[in-house]
Amino acid sequence: MTDKIDKEPADTPPRASLAPETIKAIPVRHYGRYVSAVIVLALVALLVNAFATAEKIQWSAVGDKLFDSTVLAGAGRTLLISVLAMIVGVVLGVVLAVMRLSKNPVTSWVAWFYIWFFRGTPVYVQLLLWFNLALIFPMLNLGPIYKDEMTDVMTPFMCALLGLGLNEAAYMAEICRAGLLAVDEGQTEAAHALGMSHGRTLRRIVIPQAMRVIVPPTGNEFINMLKTSSLVYAVTYNELLRATSTIGSTSYAVMEMLFVASIWYLVMTSVFSVFQYYLERRFARGSSRSLPPTPWQKIRVNLMAFSRERGV
Repeated sequence: MTDKIDKEPADTPPRASLAPETIKAIPVRHYGRYVSAVIVLALVALLVNAFATAEKIQWSAVGDKLFDSTVLAGAGRTLLISVLAMIVGVVLGVVLAVMRLSKNPVTSWVAWFYIWFFRGTPVYVQLLLWFNLALIFPMLNLGPIYKDEMTDVMTPFMCALLGLGLNEAAYMAEICRAGLLAVDEGQTEAAHALGMSHGRTLRRIVIPQAMRVIVPPTGNEFINMLKTSSLVYAVTYNELLRATSTIGSTSYAVMEMLFVASIWYLVMTSVFSVFQYYLERRFARGSSRSLPPTPWQKIRVNLMAFSRERGV
């Protein structure tokens, strides 16, 4: 029996020539993006030019009053009242969240009523209620503990602190409750099985894990608090907006001083936004494999990519 040997025909091209050609990918050009970018830049340029060339705006007054001692003192009071009100809101919010989750119907309903009232009424109205409380209770009488006239107790600072802090507590209560509910119930059951009390379970097990859910909206609430603090203008507390408005009314530079206040609000919110980002990044260490890049890391990556493109 003879072996059959397959032979290629003489006119068959070599196998190397049968390899597929390299595909040349041509990127799709999105002309709509370029057109929209040009339109947006043109509108921004027109807006900037309108403000820059406005004859009735004294831009020199903005620079002169930006670091005025009265303005700086107002910005400091804005920070002070915002931080203190946020502390009151966070502490009371945690207490209200625990009360809402309690199996005791009395504490649960009291917490629900508090949240319902303070979230359902504007913070501006609440500030005015505290400011005019002396119309209902002329004297604050706590028996042998404390007794004084309500007008002396409800100073502008106290009205601002109570109005902002108690209102913030209602929102923080819901944020904290959502964070506590996000922790798996098995964590609590395991802690109770080890003999830990309910309070210790909250402090050692539940609250540390709930912080990953609580921290991001809390940072947003504080940034919102910085802006909401301008409403204490109504209770004559001399914060940033009131300080700039006073200067504007005496120097006839109303719009210029509003620009000064806006600049300081932007500076404060921007600084605390960066702080919030790093705080969220810290609490995300145990929940994600890779942490989100920091702003400096993003800038470095973009610069490296730009340098590579130029080299090519």
